Amino acid sequence: MRVVQFHRPGHGPRTGVVRDGTVYDVTAEAGDALSLLLAHHAGAPAPRGVPAGTLAALDVAPHEDVAHLLMPVFPSEVWGAGVTYKKSAEFRDEDATSSKGIYDQVYVAARPELFYKGRAVHCAGPNGAGGIRVDSDFTAPEPELAIVVAANGDILGYTLCDDVSAWDIERANPLYLPQSKIFRGCVVIGPTIVTPEEITDPASIVIRATITRGQTVIFDDHCGVDRMKRTLPELVHFLRLNNPIQDGTVLTTGTGIIVTQEQALHEHDIVTLDAPVIGTLRHTMHKLPLDA
Repeated sequence: MRVVQFHRPGHGPRTGVVRDGTVYDVTAEAGDALSLLLAHHAGAPAPRGVPAGTLAALDVAPHEDVAHLLMPVFPSEVWGAGVTYKKSAEFRDEDATSSKGIYDQVYVAARPELFYKGRAVHCAGPNGAGGIRVDSDFTAPEPELAIVVAANGDILGYTLCDDVSAWDIERANPLYLPQSKIFRGCVVIGPTIVTPEEITDPASIVIRATITRGQTVIFDDHCGVDRMKRTLPELVHFLRLNNPIQDGTVLTTGTGIIVTQEQALHEHDIVTLDAPVIGTLRHTMHKLPLDA
C-alpha cells in the first residue's frame, strides 16, 4: 500500500491510497495516515476510497486554494541516524579539524549515532521549503531512506527524507550538533509512505539526488541503501533503548550522498530525491530570517 496525505481546498488534510497513479481519498474510512498505517499493520485491508485525482496532479506547490500533497505523516517526533555509510564518515573526518577521526570511530562502533530532529512543526512536505539557518554558510541536503515506526518498534512503512543539515556548525564543534540539525525546515519527507509488504528488501532501494540552481543541475549523485553498515532493526533497537517513542515516529537512516561546500545550498535551489516505488520528493530552499 502507498499512502499519502493531501490538502483538499475547503476540507483540509485528507488521507489517500495510491493505486495505478490515482489517489483515492480514504479519510472517511481510515482517518489520518497514521491510523491507516496502524490498522493496515494489524491486518486490515487497504480501504477503497473515492478518486481524488492523480498523484502527479497533486504534486504541486502548496497553496490553500489548490489540492496538493502534504507530508505523508505528521510525525510526533523525528530522529536521525548518522554516519551509517562509510562515505559519510570519511567526508566528515576529512573536514573536521578539531575532532578528526571521531566519525570513523562512530562508523565502526557497536553503538550508532542517533540524534533528535524535531517534530511536525520542523518538517516540510513535497514542494515545500527546506530551511537554511541564518547563521550557516554551508547547509547541505542529506538524502535518506526514512522509516515510520510504531511505539513497539515495528516498521510501518518507508519514505524519503532530506535531513537538511548545517554542516559548518557541526564542523565548528561536534557539541553544536543540535543547532546543526534542528531548525525550521530541517526535515522534508515524502511523497508517499510504502508499507513493508511492497518493499520486502529495503536494501535494494537506490536513492538519486539532484540540486538545481536556476536552469542548471549543479549536483547529481545516487547511492544504494545496501551500502549502509547498520541494519534498520539495529537502528530501531538503539532508538527505543530506554527511550519510549510514540506511534508514527520517523527515523531517518543516514546518507551515502555527500555534497561538497562548493555545492552548499542557496535560496531558491531545488532539491530532488527519487527512489523507485516511493516516488519523487522535490522541494525548494528558503533562507530563514533571524526571528524564525
